Amino acid sequence: MDLKNKKIAVLGLGIEGEDVCRYLIKQGVKDVTVFDQKTPEELSEKINKLRINGLTNYKLGPDYLKNGLKGFEVIFRSPAFRLSLPEIVEAKNSGAIITSATKLFFDLCPAKIIGVTGTKGKGTTATLIYRILKKAGKEVFLAGNIGEPMLALLPRLGKDSWVILELSSFQLQDLQRSPHIAVVLFITSEHLDYHKSTQEYIQAKSNIVRNQKKEDYAILNADNKTSRSFFRLTPAQTYYFSRQKKVNGGYVKDGKIFIFSSLVGQTEKLLLPGEHNWENVCAAITASWCAGADLAAIKKAVFSFKGLEHRLELVRTIGGVSFYNDSFSTTPETAIAAIKAFNQPIILIAGGSEKGSDYTLLGKEIAQSSVKILILIGKTAQKIKKVVQKARFQGKIIYKPGGMKKIVARAFSEAKRGDVVLLSPACASFDMFESYKDRGLQFKKYVSSLSPKSYS
Repeated sequence: MDLKNKKIAVLGLGIEGEDVCRYLIKQGVKDVTVFDQKTPEELSEKINKLRINGLTNYKLGPDYLKNGLKGFEVIFRSPAFRLSLPEIVEAKNSGAIITSATKLFFDLCPAKIIGVTGTKGKGTTATLIYRILKKAGKEVFLAGNIGEPMLALLPRLGKDSWVILELSSFQLQDLQRSPHIAVVLFITSEHLDYHKSTQEYIQAKSNIVRNQKKEDYAILNADNKTSRSFFRLTPAQTYYFSRQKKVNGGYVKDGKIFIFSSLVGQTEKLLLPGEHNWENVCAAITASWCAGADLAAIKKAVFSFKGLEHRLELVRTIGGVSFYNDSFSTTPETAIAAIKAFNQPIILIAGGSEKGSDYTLLGKEIAQSSVKILILIGKTAQKIKKVVQKARFQGKIIYKPGGMKKIVARAFSEAKRGDVVLLSPACASFDMFESYKDRGLQFKKYVSSLSPKSYS
């Protein structure tokens, strides 16, 4: 697509939007307008940097889409902008091309792409694949939602390079190309505040395999019905991963990790806590094997990998109490997995903003697990309280103690030696915090400031 003489709109000036703007400037495109609901003051730093390179057209603030998108020939949408947005639908019906940084990257990328999707675990799995291929001596890049901006990476890529992309349903929804290696983790209902239905969400996820070729690879979760069903949608060579049974791919059996018939090592030697991470490891080693990684590289990377920030991250142990930051947990399923990762008594911090999730199974898990104290926060506190009471939780419930400083202080005051304080909210963060990262960073800040003298 020749962009140079097109009238272009860029929706959103987040990581992807800024990446698109910089790419368009380098291509000599002059007629670009940025749309964002944030104010000029909030975006001043980014705007000043882009203005130096000649980008001066902006529509910002609460009324940024007041006059629609009429007259634009190409519209780059960031993931937060739904395809069903009336202004986008109207522009498309008028003949505008609706695209994205992800779609453009797939069109232009000379390297082989490994795409990772699923409801949770994408970042951990993508990063581990990257680490394995690095150990194997490949020229490999981690890009997209984690790692480097995609389009800025293009000049450094060649046909022998590998790019690992974490791909959300928002990015996949209108994608018309699929990666050389597609990894599909467990899939459950998610983002129903964005997608019209669970069916639409799964349909979006399935685009990661729909446009593959016979020489490509699909790596599917054998333990998840939805992920497993994707084999019907792809002509690619299909392999599986499982933490429950032997499969044609990576799996765990009797506490041992295998890749096909080769032993990788013992699960007890993993630095990643929790059985749910066995799935991520098995997915990563299967994808890496298909990309040509040797067994030695797989072993070195897998058993030295400690995981990512805000994903079951050990923050500190003080007075025999261990604090874990799992702020990235924004669904009941991930909170359940986090609870199952520990045998010690747990003080669980849960709750947040509403995403339309069903907390019934979480309530049952809390009631039958080692959770002894439940600290409920945010808008969903009452909703979660009802399900745990219905499940006959016998522990103590602390209801909305205040901001994060008070939450951490209360958890510490209730803790005994040998306890785990676990922030695994099962919800989004936007009622009390800017993001899951802000929530996690605040938790870490106040945990780090605790004094042993305050221990009781």
